[in-house]
Amino acid sequence: MSEVYNFSFDKDGEKATAKLPANLHYHKDHTYAKVEGKNVKVGLDDFGQSIAGKILFVRLRPEGKTVNQGESIGKLESGKWVGDIKAPVSGTITQVNTKIKGTPSLVNTDPYGEGWLLLLQPSKLDEELKTLTTGPAIKKWMEKEVVERLKK
Repeated sequence: MSEVYNFSFDKDGEKATAKLPANLHYHKDHTYAKVEGKNVKVGLDDFGQSIAGKILFVRLRPEGKTVNQGESIGKLESGKWVGDIKAPVSGTITQVNTKIKGTPSLVNTDPYGEGWLLLLQPSKLDEELKTLTTGPAIKKWMEKEVVERLKK
């Protein structure tokens, strides 16, 4: 099993934690890319789902659509937030996780398992993976994110 970085932080006056596996590649807007053969599985990372709160609704772009890195692949709605979900890499959407339509809370409870969002057939994978955070760099990035994103 891959190394996992654990982070603790205060969220709305309560202690919260986030786990980020070292073998994934993270976009600055808290989506992840997991290379699986010729495809990339995309999801919201544990910190992203935690700061969003309980996910109530997820709307994703349909299969066959082409997206560029950093572009919206859909919208996410929680009790306190509505926002775009950003593509960590460019490519064509080959599969949308239909389980999250009926059970959007899977994004909260299992972001790296049953709560993934979609699969992409990447178009610039080698080039774009270099722009994402992975491995030991996750620790420094997340320490900065916790401070900056949770400032009051």
